[in-house]
Amino acid sequence: MRRKIITVAVMLFIVSALPAWAGKYKRVHKNAIVVAMFGTTVEPALKSLINIREKMAARFPGTPIRLAFTSNIIRKIWQKRGKDPAYVSSHPQMTEFLHIRGPLATLANLQDAGFDTIVVQPTLLAPGEEFLDLKNYIIALDGIRTIKKKYKPFNKVVIGRPAFGAFGPIHPYPEDIEKVVQALAADATAAKKAGAVLLYMGHGNEFFPSGGSYLEFEAMMNRAYPETRTIVGCVEGFPSRDDAIAKLKKTGVRKVLLKPLMVVAGDHATNDMAGPKADSWLSILKKDGFSVSPVKKGLGENDAFAAIFVNHAADSARDAGISLK
Repeated sequence: MRRKIITVAVMLFIVSALPAWAGKYKRVHKNAIVVAMFGTTVEPALKSLINIREKMAARFPGTPIRLAFTSNIIRKIWQKRGKDPAYVSSHPQMTEFLHIRGPLATLANLQDAGFDTIVVQPTLLAPGEEFLDLKNYIIALDGIRTIKKKYKPFNKVVIGRPAFGAFGPIHPYPEDIEKVVQALAADATAAKKAGAVLLYMGHGNEFFPSGGSYLEFEAMMNRAYPETRTIVGCVEGFPSRDDAIAKLKKTGVRKVLLKPLMVVAGDHATNDMAGPKADSWLSILKKDGFSVSPVKKGLGENDAFAAIFVNHAADSARDAGISLK
């Protein structure tokens, strides 16, 4: 009888202690955000990227945020600058970018520091080649399985949508493009006041059919702001610069407000759009007799546009059941 009483007492003790043991050994998931940017080597253009990061931090003050550059070439240029003592000493504000990493290295460093639940938010305009490559990285990392679950490197890794949205029924992409149109109201107003056509230079891609997104954006801009004619051309692919200029000539308007439809006003905006060479958009338009006002300012400097990426990060977290603070 005494043995039974002791056995029951031990069992009751074990049962009562289980919640405490479970809590002691329960894995605590730590969240982080990676803002994945193509990057830029043009120092003033970094304002766009910093603005997006600041808006993200203001929305999620309790979540660590890391920047990553997807471009290998741009990272190497910054790393080279980091090895130049003269540059380092004269640019103390650039320390963060001298050691910038790619998305994979950034995710690995976060995982090594104990963060296993990560939202990756790209600062891309259209869901083209770069977005699909990055998405495949994320799918692969999120799909890692280990024999023992406790050794699984990531709990969840998810990716947010580009500014123009992505394909699928959960977040209809036309609604995302409409948000961009609303964010760029000031551009249409400025062109209207100047009596000019609003001509945007996008990046584009000659290997991926991203032109449809640009044309849909163009159509929505013209519908939302009918008193301002908006035309979009791209550095690569369709619609091209020549396509845009052909449309421009048909309007009969001789004034042009020329702006980059890019997150940063980097090398493309500085050289391809408004550079002094004969093949820049500015030079060609002037040669054709247009009065051109170029604005070398990235979309990321626009607070309303920067907020789009913040909202997309919040959407992807909520869809995955991740709580960002």
